[in-house]
Amino acid sequence: MPAADLLERPAPSAGRPAPPSRRPRWARRLRRDWVLLLMVAPAILVLAVFHYVPLLGNVVAFQDYSPYVGIAGSPWIGFANFERILTDPDFWDATVNTLTITAFQLVFYFPVPIGLALLVHSLLSPRLRMFVQSVVYLPHFFSWVLVITLFQQMIGGAGVLNQFLRSHGFSPVDVMTDPDLFLVLVTAQSVWKDAGWGAIVFLAALSTIDTSLYEAAAVDGAGRWRRLWHVTLPALVPVIVLLLILRLGEALTVGFEQFLLQRDAVGADTAEVLDTYVYFTGVVNSDFAYAAAAGLVKGLVGLALVLAANRVAHLAGEQGVYSR
Repeated sequence: MPAADLLERPAPSAGRPAPPSRRPRWARRLRRDWVLLLMVAPAILVLAVFHYVPLLGNVVAFQDYSPYVGIAGSPWIGFANFERILTDPDFWDATVNTLTITAFQLVFYFPVPIGLALLVHSLLSPRLRMFVQSVVYLPHFFSWVLVITLFQQMIGGAGVLNQFLRSHGFSPVDVMTDPDLFLVLVTAQSVWKDAGWGAIVFLAALSTIDTSLYEAAAVDGAGRWRRLWHVTLPALVPVIVLLLILRLGEALTVGFEQFLLQRDAVGADTAEVLDTYVYFTGVVNSDFAYAAAAGLVKGLVGLALVLAANRVAHLAGEQGVYSR
């Protein structure tokens, strides 16, 4: 064959697709994303060491555990610790207190970040908006010791409120030691401390709303409240449902420091929640196996609440925590 024909003849592989790689899909993705995986490796290691490896210690819930002989030397007792939980009236009292506080805060605390986000988002001046955001976020970074001390100085027995009442001839009111007002007190403390921080997610959701929707609603004659009801709130529904499901998952976890610091002031009958109950039972009384069993029960109940709430969200047409 002449050399000119060889030069003009196309290569056998020209125009043909490249043969597919014989490597598995996970190997191809690993080769493609190894730099990103290397970046997150330290965070994954910390998460595994401090969050997932300690979960193996829950095996003590099925043992008559003693720290002097360790897990290997402690005898197995099966579900005896869980049977103790079901027959322990102190556990059920702490559970009732926890659920009561959770239900009260769902009604009176959960809507506050939504309203605060709507108010901040409605400010026209960007500088004023940033200033208000900074002010309402700041209490989140205060410790519970500082927050409770501040409330004590304001509405405690010798606080500013009672000094004002005494100076004007009224009887003092000590809100900090009144068991009947404890539910309102802890909710007010949570609102003051975390409402601004909770509004961050809703502000982010509000920033994603297409402004043309507001313009179209205004052209159709919708006022401020109609635009809020028909444009803003529907855009926030997926975020509200997601956070509500996550909050139900933590229904048995209302906090530890806040209630531990005020437990002696109002009494254990009022301020005892599951977190403080597990602390006093497991750490103070050194009944680690029983406390571990109580923690497992709390985690299983939280998981069941998340699954049930997510199922309800699917039936209502929302995605929830995970898609169907």
